[in-house]
Amino acid sequence: MVKQLLFTIALLATIGIFSFTLLRIISYFKLTQPAFPVRDLKKRFWVTLDVAIGQTKIFRRPVIGFFHALVFWGFCIIAFGSIEMVIDGLFGTERILKFLGPVYDLISASGDIFGLLVAICIIIFLFRRLFLHIKRFDGIEMKSVSHMDANLALSMILLLMISLLGMNMAYYAGTFNSGEPLSGIYPVSSNLAVIFTGLSSSQLHLVYETCWWTHILLIFIFANILPYSKHFHVFMSIPNVFLSRLEPLGKLTNMDSITREVKLMLDPDNAFAVSPSEAHVLRFGVKDAEDISWKNYFDSLACTECGRCTSVCPANLTGKRLSPRKVIMDVRARMKEKGPGLVKDGMEFSDNKSLLRDYITEEELWACTTCNACAQECPVNINHPGLIVDMRRYLVMEEASAPGGIKAVFSCIENNGAPWQFSPEDRLLWTKDLELQVN
Repeated sequence: MVKQLLFTIALLATIGIFSFTLLRIISYFKLTQPAFPVRDLKKRFWVTLDVAIGQTKIFRRPVIGFFHALVFWGFCIIAFGSIEMVIDGLFGTERILKFLGPVYDLISASGDIFGLLVAICIIIFLFRRLFLHIKRFDGIEMKSVSHMDANLALSMILLLMISLLGMNMAYYAGTFNSGEPLSGIYPVSSNLAVIFTGLSSSQLHLVYETCWWTHILLIFIFANILPYSKHFHVFMSIPNVFLSRLEPLGKLTNMDSITREVKLMLDPDNAFAVSPSEAHVLRFGVKDAEDISWKNYFDSLACTECGRCTSVCPANLTGKRLSPRKVIMDVRARMKEKGPGLVKDGMEFSDNKSLLRDYITEEELWACTTCNACAQECPVNINHPGLIVDMRRYLVMEEASAPGGIKAVFSCIENNGAPWQFSPEDRLLWTKDLELQVN
């Protein structure tokens, strides 16, 4: 009874803290702008199955990708055991799902095997981060706190796996000593249980309870740490893939507000067809956190900071300042900084800073070639170029700010109807001396 009471208190505290954090994040989403409509659910399901569940993009780096996929799949399997632990903790039962029979045997065996595999993978990840100094893990955006965050999360996952295996080992050894029937199959723990040879039943029970509480409390703590770290992608990556933009990479969408303006110029008589709210545009493009779309903010929360986007960016590889990872991280950081003020004081709130220039420079934005290598490589389908182009739109349409070469193109289009610096009448002069045979 005491165990149930303590567990209930811990669970309610976890849910309360997580709900508070979730409501804060939802309040930030309310500050953002509309994005594309979420349609074609069948196609989205298959994209999610392929990219998120199948981890296909991760396998572009086959070795480390395989290890990462094992961790993801392991978490999916082990989640069933975690659900069972919550039910047992609330109702004072012991392995409540054992009534599933062969299905339970499969789940328990898979969880036991993946517990060991995930632990091995996490040790490899920690070794790479601490000793191999992988280039894509570094960058101007990767502060010491980012590395500490990653190492802390990996260490907690390792402890989760150790406590899971310890719990299974103590359970197996305890049932073996007492002669009670064993619920489930534990191919790894049954072989490792020799470590507990010589322990009495009471000692094995103590080890089991210690590992049980360690495991479940780590889950509760981890769940509330995640929203404040890059590992929030544990929750956000699958929904972000499901909400991916389905158009081909490289397709740049038109701004609805600009489309309306053009239609009004071409047909002023239809001005009455546009509602005042549609006709009034607060801002063209993106300058600050309140200008981004809900999908831009979703992308920032789903970002794993893995650096795959920056590692393939041709601008970054040639020494330019642009880092697609930094752009997405800056969105998250800026919303975290300005969001509370916007929620409290409304959209008129200003802290005399902005996402553009205070976080992301013009030099970074104009270095992007919109090749979409970053979006192609991203394992959670973040669309970096879309945000970059929207920030460029603000610079051009609100401030008339652009590199000299682009301004020259704009001038030529305005004066000559083409991006080239000569009159339209001279466009076919190159054919003057050609002998063309007309059939």
